[in-house]
Amino acid sequence: MSIESLKYRVNLAGSSLATALRSGVGVTADPAVKKPAKLLRLYEFEGCPYCRLVREVLTELDLDAMIYPCPKGGTRFRPRVSKLGGKTQFPLLVDPNTGEQMYESLDIIAYLFETYAKRPLPMKWRAGGLQKIGSTVTGIARGMNGVRVRPSKRPAKPLQLYSFESSPFARPVRDLLCELEIPYVLRSAGRTRVSDWVPPVMRDTLDMQSDPDQKNRKALLKRAGRVSIPYLVDPNTGEEMAESEDIIRYLTETYATA
Repeated sequence: MSIESLKYRVNLAGSSLATALRSGVGVTADPAVKKPAKLLRLYEFEGCPYCRLVREVLTELDLDAMIYPCPKGGTRFRPRVSKLGGKTQFPLLVDPNTGEQMYESLDIIAYLFETYAKRPLPMKWRAGGLQKIGSTVTGIARGMNGVRVRPSKRPAKPLQLYSFESSPFARPVRDLLCELEIPYVLRSAGRTRVSDWVPPVMRDTLDMQSDPDQKNRKALLKRAGRVSIPYLVDPNTGEEMAESEDIIRYLTETYATA
């Protein structure tokens, strides 16, 4: 086994622990009744516990977003955050549909439920202080993954990533996208059916037909012939791929410069 493969397995173990610590939050989707006409814009970094809460709600409400990674030491998007809101604080949501922009994860979550879900804030999000503590504890399992910048080439066009927040396989990919400051469109793909919980390899073995009803899972099935999370689309090179270890290798070879 190569050093890189060993590093990936250690990373995946930490990611799986993080998923367990969040007890299923950021896995399933109960789609918002209203969808934004224009992509929400989220300035954040993967290792931030407060940003994690907002990403969990993006999965829960089945909302896509343009992600601008702002790791510590980053220079591409961090300066923009201070210009937009007057301070370098994360997360920062910008909604081009309403003109709203705001810091504070719990304010953002309440806004998303009120504006797009059109339903009361669930009890788990009313207990925002507990969620912050839980997310902070979860971050311990991730160490410094998705926190600090790494030198990279900036792609001309944003990438696309089909993901749901607590996927243990998608998280290492998002970590790397963040560290490399690569902007991407997050295509939320939370689970909505029992069949969505069956791993792709088992579906293939059992010759089980995937029949998703979540919009991005349906789009992914049409695009790739199967639903496997994460799934990366790079319009700069024409490459598309599943399998997180392969995606990490591709991103490193294509965009990392050190």
